[in-house]
Formats: sequence, C-alpha cells, structure tokens
Amino acid sequence: IVTDRAQNPTGACLGAERAAELRRVLAAHPGVLLVEDDHGHGIVTRPLRPLAGATDRWALVRSVAKAYGPDLRIAAFTGDPETVDRVLGRQRLGPGWVSRLLQQAVVHLWTTGAVDPETVADAYGERRDALVRALALRGVEAHGRSGMNVWVPVADETGAVARLLSAGWAVAPGARFRIASGPAVRLTVSPLAPDDIASLADAVAAAAGPAPARTYG
Repeated sequence: IVTDRAQNPTGACLGAERAAELRRVLAAHPGVLLVEDDHGHGIVTRPLRPLAGATDRWALVRSVAKAYGPDLRIAAFTGDPETVDRVLGRQRLGPGWVSRLLQQAVVHLWTTGAVDPETVADAYGERRDALVRALALRGVEAHGRSGMNVWVPVADETGAVARLLSAGWAVAPGARFRIASGPAVRLTVSPLAPDDIASLADAVAAAAGPAPARTYG
C-alpha cells in the first residue's frame, strides 16, 4: 500500500526518481498486489507519480473526503480487471450501495469547477510551508512536503501533547502513526489563519524539548 502524495502524517510525496526506483523493485515481484491511495487529489499541487502497472495486480483509489468533505464517503478506483472484479464481488457481500445523490454531488463538483483544486492546494501549501519555516527559525525540526499535516519530532510525546494543550493547541500524538520512528506530534494546518503561525511555532518550540525538571520540597 502506497500513499503517493500528502502522506499522513509526514506529508511525504513520491518524486519522479523515487517512483522510478519503486517501479523497478515492484517489477521484480509481479505477484505483489499494489494499492495506491491518492487521497491527496484536489488538495496538493505536486504531481501524482503513479506506480500502477508495475505489477500484475494493482488498484489506484482516489477518495473525495479530503478535498470535498468527509461526509461524501465516496472514492473512485481503477485497477487490473481481476482486482476490480474482486472488489465488486466483495461489495455484493455487504450493502453494495453508494448514495446516488452523493455520487451526483461529486460529479457536479468535478465537472462544473465549483471547487478550484489549485486554490485549495495553494491555501494548504502556504500554511504548511509557513509553519515549517517558522519552526525552522526556532530550531525545531519539522516535515511537511505536501498535504495538510506537519510532523514534528519531540523529546517526550506525551509531555509535548500535554504542554501544547495547556497552551491552547490540540495536536495528534505520533504513537498512532509510527512503528519504529521516534516520538513526534502531528500538526494539522487546515484550521490555521496566517496570524496563528508564529504563536503556534512558539508553543511547539517550547513543548518539543524535554519536560522541565521538577523539584519537590
């Protein structure tokens, strides 16, 4: 399973060189099922570098939840004939039905230009890049190449979350996203206004280090 761009939580994005390397690796294992999750469609300006076709079995899924609203609960997908047929078969075992009204709403959004994906992507990108720059100026390492999230390594994950909450900022602890990497927190830039950037960066810089020593009398 590969998220080609706007990876959650780090914002990682496949470049042309990395995509070519992965295609070579996958081509040596044609029996692997490749699933590509392009949930970032409509909210990122970086081009999609798909890996589809490098293996015999593949699917590319493009949801609309991030770009147009989570209540839509709709995704389009394509793939090789056997994989598509298997997905359709699994749907028949469950409800097997997606609201026609919601489908028509998505088609309307796609075909009428009701939402400008470039404007949306630029808005997220400006906030994300501004936050990464502000953190760098404060000596804080941060990652956020695409999408709406910024990943910040911290010394003490639980302490950082608590200190930021005390300062008025709610962030996601990194434990739910990581396997072998160190402690970190995820910041989501979608609700930020330009005036929020500096104060959030100050709060993160204060929270990212070790917890202050305590003494008890």
